[in-house]
Amino acid sequence: MSKKNESDFILTGALTIFMAVVCGVLVANLYYIQPLEAQIASTFHISQNQVGIAAMMIQLGYAFGLLLFVPLGDMVERKSIIMRMLMLVTLSLLAIAWSPNYTVLLCAMLATGLTTIVPQLIVPYAAQLARPQEQGEVIGKVMSGLLIGILLSRAFSGMVGSSIGWRAVYIIAAILSIFMLIIIWRLFPQSHPTIQMPYSKLLASIIELIKTQRTLREAACNGFLMFGAFSAFWTSVVFLLETPHYNMGAREAGLLGLVGAAGALAAPLIGKSADKRSPRFTVGIGIALSLSAYICFVALGFHIWGLIMGAILLDLGNQCGQISNIARVQALGDQIRSRNNTVFMFSYFIGGAVGSFLGTLFFQHFGWYGVCSIGLAFTILAVIAFKFSDSPANRDSHA
Repeated sequence: MSKKNESDFILTGALTIFMAVVCGVLVANLYYIQPLEAQIASTFHISQNQVGIAAMMIQLGYAFGLLLFVPLGDMVERKSIIMRMLMLVTLSLLAIAWSPNYTVLLCAMLATGLTTIVPQLIVPYAAQLARPQEQGEVIGKVMSGLLIGILLSRAFSGMVGSSIGWRAVYIIAAILSIFMLIIIWRLFPQSHPTIQMPYSKLLASIIELIKTQRTLREAACNGFLMFGAFSAFWTSVVFLLETPHYNMGAREAGLLGLVGAAGALAAPLIGKSADKRSPRFTVGIGIALSLSAYICFVALGFHIWGLIMGAILLDLGNQCGQISNIARVQALGDQIRSRNNTVFMFSYFIGGAVGSFLGTLFFQHFGWYGVCSIGLAFTILAVIAFKFSDSPANRDSHA
C-alpha cells in the first residue's frame, strides 16, 4: 500500500477527512506555546516580551519553511518530502522539550517552525485531486482539520502544561509526529511532479508569480493582516487571564480556544459558499467578522462572556478569510499550486509573527487596550485594502 501511485488515489470523503486529521495534528505544533507562555517565562526567568519573541520565532520559522520547502511540491515527489520533514520536526520538538536555556529554546522554536510545513504540502495536493466544482469544498474540509488542530492544541497544551509541565507537551507532540509518519508511509500515494527545473530557478520563479498575479498579491496582503490580528489576540490573552481581574491560567486559556469550534464546523460551508458565490465575497465576510471581534474585545474584554463572543467571531472570521483566499490562489493554475500556496502562506505567517510580537509587546506596555489597538489596526487596514481592490481597474476573473 505504501507504493500506491497518485493515479490510483481516489479522493473519497474518508481520504479527505484523513488529510484533514494529518494537517490538524501537525499544525498544532505552531500553537502549543500560546497557553504556555507564562510557564515558559517563569522557567527561563524572562519577560512577557521575550516569551512573545519565542512565539514569533516559531511562526517566522514556519514562514521561511514555506518559502524554502513548500515550492518543492511542484517539482519533486511529495510523499518523500513529507516524511523527511516529519523526521526533522520530531527532532525539533524534542529539542524544545529539552531546552536548557532561552537561547536554545529560540533556536528549537525556529527549527520546529521550519519543518512543520507538511499541511501546506497536503492542501495543494488535495486541491489538485478535487474536481474543479468541488475544490472550495475540499479545501474547506482539509482546512477545518487545520482549525480543529489549532483549537485542540491550545486546550491540550493548556491542560497538559498545567498538570505535568510545558515540556511534556512537546514530548507528546514528538510522539504524535512519529505516529503520523507511520500512517503517511502506509497510506499516502506516490505523487508525480508537475514541472522540472533547478531549485534555484524554482525559487526565482516565485517573484514572477507575485508580479504577474494580482489575485495572489491581494490574497497574500489580506492573509498578512487578518492573521496578524488573529495572532495578536491569541498570544496575549493568556496574560489578560492571569491578571487579578480574571485570576486564571494556562488551562483556562486553552479551554478558551475551544469556543472557536464554530469556525471549524463552518469551514466546509464556507468552502461551498466560495464555490457558489465567489471566494472574494467570503473574504469580505471574514474581514467583517474579525473587525466585529475586536470591537467586542474593546467593549467587553473584561467580561468572560465578552471574550468568548469575540473569540468565536475572530476564529470564524480568520477561517473564513483563510479558506476563501486559498480557494482563490489554488484556482490560478495546476502547475503553480505549491508555489502560489507558498506565497500566500508565507505572507500569512509573517503577519502572524508580527501580530504575536506586537501583541505581547503592547500588552506589556499598554495592557489589554494596547492589544486591541493592534488588532483594530490590522483589521482596519484589511478593510481599506479590500475596498481598494474592488475598484474596476483592479478586478479580474479570479476574484
